[in-house]
Parts: sequence; structure tokens; C-alpha cells
Amino acid sequence: MRRALVSVTDKTGIVEFCKGLEALNFEIVSTGGTLKKLQEEGVKAIAIDDVTGFPEILDGRVKTLHPMVHGGLLFRRDVESHVKTVKEMGITPIDLVCVNLYEFEKALKAHKPMEDMIENIDIGGPSMIRSAAKNFKDVLIVTKVEDYDNVLEAIKNGTDDYDFRLNLAYKAYTTTGAYDAMISRYFASVCHDEFPETLNLSFKKVEHLRYGENSQQAANKYRDTYVEHTLLDYEQLHGKEISFNNVNDLYGAVACVREFGDQIVTAAIKHSTPCGVAIGKTGYESYMKAYEADPQSIFGGIVACNYKVDKATAEKMHSIFLEIVAAPDYDDDALEILKGKKNLRILKLKNLDARDAKYDIKYLEGNVLVQELNTKMFDELKVVTNAQPSEQQLSDMEFGMRVVKYVKSNAICIVKDGVTLAIGGGQTSRVWALENAIHNNPDKEFNGAVLASDAFFPFDDCVQTAADAGIKAIIQPGGSVRDQDSIDLCNKLNIPMVFSGYRHFRH
Repeated sequence: MRRALVSVTDKTGIVEFCKGLEALNFEIVSTGGTLKKLQEEGVKAIAIDDVTGFPEILDGRVKTLHPMVHGGLLFRRDVESHVKTVKEMGITPIDLVCVNLYEFEKALKAHKPMEDMIENIDIGGPSMIRSAAKNFKDVLIVTKVEDYDNVLEAIKNGTDDYDFRLNLAYKAYTTTGAYDAMISRYFASVCHDEFPETLNLSFKKVEHLRYGENSQQAANKYRDTYVEHTLLDYEQLHGKEISFNNVNDLYGAVACVREFGDQIVTAAIKHSTPCGVAIGKTGYESYMKAYEADPQSIFGGIVACNYKVDKATAEKMHSIFLEIVAAPDYDDDALEILKGKKNLRILKLKNLDARDAKYDIKYLEGNVLVQELNTKMFDELKVVTNAQPSEQQLSDMEFGMRVVKYVKSNAICIVKDGVTLAIGGGQTSRVWALENAIHNNPDKEFNGAVLASDAFFPFDDCVQTAADAGIKAIIQPGGSVRDQDSIDLCNKLNIPMVFSGYRHFRH
């Protein structure tokens, strides 16, 4: 008779699994609450105490940390001295371990006090998993509820071969690795170590993506298990599979929308850069202004908004080709209209105000750049010219900076009355970005508009170019050694200039 050791926190399917093991001539050894449940459900399980000859102590902190357990897990069946030792010591081999761990993640997301968090750190479970996984050739290690049926079937059919066991061991070490990473992150937070010497991150696959940045690249979406609420929590209501670029663009759109708080705003994104952003008194007004800001670039783009989409707005969205529409909610008739587009991805956003994430991470072929998320918008709005901006200009300055933050550097945004008129980005020269924004929008009236820049002006050429186009106010971070050149020209041209204090490069 073979022996299985079973000790689980998540008891989903465990009774059925153990009854299946019994039918395959396994003896079940168990602990604590698992033992109680199995016995209540008719499984002839024996207590771990009967194996170790030692009672569970310290409120269950010590129960499986014993040579009778780990000896039964770790001895190699193909090493004569190991076989001899376990026989001499009366150690019964353990052929299968089924363990899942204390719910540290659940306690974390429930914001439990540190005392409770400590008690949710599993010791015996990871130890058993590691021992069994190390000796996977001889011991089946089961850590996933979804594997129960597959394991029973493999044992029954004799297909629990080396590769099958290796795959279970791989899952087991992935489980303990992620568990330890989460505990490490927790202690780093408690100790206020923002950038630890060793940064332990764990990502869980949550979605298969249609393809990567290009169709020849495979891709999946992962989730930082330490982060409770993310900006990209959504429910897909309709449409084809999401791609890598879709997710990247979606983030830019939703993050841009989040910047505006309670203001009704629509953001259209193309290739991860805003092409039309507008605030309005209604969702419909906001969408139409965003659309009219650049009706050409929005084609094939992504639209995100922070309001419930109504029928009238949905009809306008339906009239053009969009890849994604993302909103916190939809009227029933609006949803039906949008579903008329077979391939349109319709997403319902769940956490539009989420700010739980801490890190901005860029992986560069083995090197990882880690920085804080860029959450600070303004340091201090400081008027640096003789001319003072009007209230409307100040409002447009703030609007423009919230948009330009999501444009690829060098970045320029020209706005008027809470609507983007022109956007220029991704150029190696700042003045080129401004010139492109102006020249690519020959039908736009820039007279009286406001210019927002993601970084300082190294020369006064941007001021002159803006003035020539009719732009009447400028906001930029400041910080160039030649700031005074731009200030002097603004004073000469009677253009108010405001320094925001924070640069917003987005490379």
C-alpha cells in the first residue's frame, strides 16, 4: 500500500481526491482541519501524530517538521544506503504529497494586522512541498486543485512518468517561490524599504494575448500578485481576443482618463499615444470633442472614458472603426449597438481609480529598470513672465499637462477649452515635435490656444514657433540653463509662461 500525505488550506475537491486515492490503494495521512474533514466525509485518514509519534504543538506551528515525515519524502528509492536507513529507522515511504499553503495573500488583501500576517506564514507546508518536489522521481507533489483529476487519472493509467512528475515539481516550486516573494514584499513594505537589495517579484499569468507587439511574437498578460487592484482590471463583454498592443494602448488610455478625476473625459489613443482627449459637460459631448480633435488618427484606435456610455454616444462610436471601447459601464441599448461590431472589443473597467501599483518596470534582456510610478503631476504652478495667464488659460494648462504626460517624448500638446487641438511626440527635437503638431493639423485654429510641453525648452525656438501659430500661453516644467531665453521672448511677445516643476518624459 502506498502512502499519501494530505494537508490543505483550500479544501476544494480534497474529499473526492482522497477517496480517489483510496480507490487506488493509497493510505491517507493528514493533519488538523484537513484530517477532521476527511474523517467526517468517510475517508479512512490517519493522524500525523500516529506517523511521527509526536503531537502537534505550539498551536499547530509544529506538526510535520519531523524525520518520520521528511525521511519518508526525501529518501531515494534507487540508493541502497537510503533504503537501508529508512528500514532501520522504521520510516514509512510517502509516495504522494498534496499540500496548499496558508492564505497569506488573502490576509494581505484583507489588510490584517502584522500579528495575523505572521500567523499566516506557512512553514510546514513549504517544507513538505520542497522535500517532495526535490525527490519528484519518487514522490508525486500536488499543489493545484485543478491537477487532482489529472493526477488520479495518471496513477490509474500508469502514466505518472518522469515528465509528468517533473511538471508537478515545477508547479510546486513556482508555488513556493511566489509565496516567499509575497512575504518578502510584505516585510519590505513593513520595513519601509522602497528599493530592496533583492527585489522579489512574482507575476501570475491571467490572460493569453492574441499576439505580441508583432504577429510573429507570442505574448501573455501577467499580474503582479502583490497588487490588489490594478487599473487594467476589466471584464471583456464582446469582441475578439486582446493583443499585446491592445493592452499597452489600453493602459495609456485609461491612465490618461484617470488623471482627470471627476471631470467627464474621453481619451482616444493610437499606438500608445493620445490623439484626441476632451472634457465635456456630458459623455456625448466629451466623446464628440475627442473624436473631432483628430478624426483621422482615432480610426483603428482605442477609446477610454470615465462615464457610462449611453445610446447616442454608442451610435457615434459604432460609426467608425475602433479596436477597443473601455468604460466603467454601458446602458443596455448602448451595449447592443456596440455589439453590432463583430470584432470590437468592449471592456468594462472595474478599478478606474486604482493606484495600488508601486513600480514601473522595464525589462531589457536580463537587465531590469525599476522606478516609482509617475504619480506626481505638478510641483508648483509658477508664473515666470510679466504677462499673467487667465483662469481659462490656467485650466487649459493643467489639462494639457495631464495629456502630454502620456505622449511619447519629446512631447507637445496644444489645447483649447479642454480639448486637444494637436499633439506632437516621439521626435528627437522638441521644436520638431511642435512643428509636426502644427503642420499636421492645417485645418485647426490655434489662435488663443495653450501649449503644454513634457520637458523644458533648451532654446527659445519653441516659443517663437508657437507664437507664429497664434498660441497665446505656454506651460512647461522649467529647469533649463537657458530658461531665461524663453522667458525673455515670452515677455517680448506678451505670452504668459508657467513652470510646472515636474518633467514628464515618456520614452
